[in-house]
Amino acid sequence: NNIVEKTKNNNKLILNICFNYGGMQDIVNSVKRIVDANIPSSEINEEALINNLLIKDPVDLLIRTSGEERISNFMLVNISYAELYFTKVLWPDFNEDDLKEAVNEYYSRHRRFGSI
Repeated sequence: NNIVEKTKNNNKLILNICFNYGGMQDIVNSVKRIVDANIPSSEINEEALINNLLIKDPVDLLIRTSGEERISNFMLVNISYAELYFTKVLWPDFNEDDLKEAVNEYYSRHRRFGSI
């Protein structure tokens, strides 16, 4: 509640913290929602799939803690053009300085969004 109150007027940044999330299951659930909505197959496209995911926004920066260097079935559609940042810091120990380091690293990169 404290975080909600402190950030209620923010409108420039979205922070999603996802625990026990399965990207493949999210895709399956999206398809089920499309089928349940009787959307004709001619209208099923990337936008329809994305619009039926739990989180519809693309991810700019994915921070993976604990030294693991894999995405582990995490937000498979949303991170297609995300910058990945891996840190050995464990999640319970991840602090403001660690976040600043990740963000600074993100801003030092040249994003191409799939282009060469």
